[in-house]
Amino acid sequence: MKTSIPPNHEHQFAQFVRILGKGKKGSRSLTKEEAFQSMSMIMNGEAEDVQLGAFLMLLRVKEESPEELVGFVNAVKKYCTPNIEGVDFTLDWSSYAGKRRHLPWYLLAVFALAEKGIDIFMHGAAGHTIDRIYTEEVLRTLGFAISGTWEDVITSKEKQGFAYYPLQNMCPKLSDIINLRNKLGLRSPVHTLARLINPTDAPFIIQGIFHPAYQPSHQAASSELGYQNALVIKGEAGEIERNPDTLCHSLAISNGNFIDETWPKMFEKRHLKENSLEIRHLAGVWNGTTHHEYGIAAAKGTIALALKLTQKATTQNEALAMASDLWEERYKSLI
Repeated sequence: MKTSIPPNHEHQFAQFVRILGKGKKGSRSLTKEEAFQSMSMIMNGEAEDVQLGAFLMLLRVKEESPEELVGFVNAVKKYCTPNIEGVDFTLDWSSYAGKRRHLPWYLLAVFALAEKGIDIFMHGAAGHTIDRIYTEEVLRTLGFAISGTWEDVITSKEKQGFAYYPLQNMCPKLSDIINLRNKLGLRSPVHTLARLINPTDAPFIIQGIFHPAYQPSHQAASSELGYQNALVIKGEAGEIERNPDTLCHSLAISNGNFIDETWPKMFEKRHLKENSLEIRHLAGVWNGTTHHEYGIAAAKGTIALALKLTQKATTQNEALAMASDLWEERYKSLI
């Protein structure tokens, strides 16, 4: 809670702005402990709005270090964890980017995986960047439940094999910070740390980012956070979706060991971006009434990544073959 500062007294949060912004020679990254303390103050409402904006943008320019990410995640996780018993998932799936060039084919991968018993906890945010479509909007359009409480999360898992819990419901304070995107003009570190929270402590974590330079930070932070099995890719538009037209470089942790591998292109040619993003088109492809070469390959490729991460397959070829089988065996009237 914010308190008034006497004249000639420095605000306690000012030290963190100074650490990040004291010029090229004087500034530095926050230690893990400083990151924890600063984010704890933010979550408790103890930082002034002007301080928060400066803090976020200084971090954005510098780019977050793994130590900072670990401190931030440890500070916010208690605000995002279930407040009831029985919230148990296999795979944590974050969705914070939105799509603008292609439909969210990753959702067809989620449906197929959930149908085969890999229960998935999805969390994300919507509307913070203009001209994009987000997971929440698509799921609503297709008739899937959006969780408002942790009780809803359990119900959704039982009924559809996965749950989507918006950040605005799970952790309103973090959602408010993400929604500063259009005021500040840039994304903030919350877009990064939200992908690392793993609110249900799922044993497997999959992440998609837009800038490849962030992959090592995600991998290192995941390890420091104690995640034994995690995967991060440069996903299409930043979502967890394999682009079948390009090489897919993945950094992973498998049973605590760091893995660096590249998945081959699935096509030699490049597909054009969609003329329009009609959400109902996803249902047609799932139901088999519409064919979409790019979309089906993107779904299969994304399924393969998840199968290898969750140790259902040991090689890329085995994972892709299993993904193709899952796709062909899907229940086509699901949506």
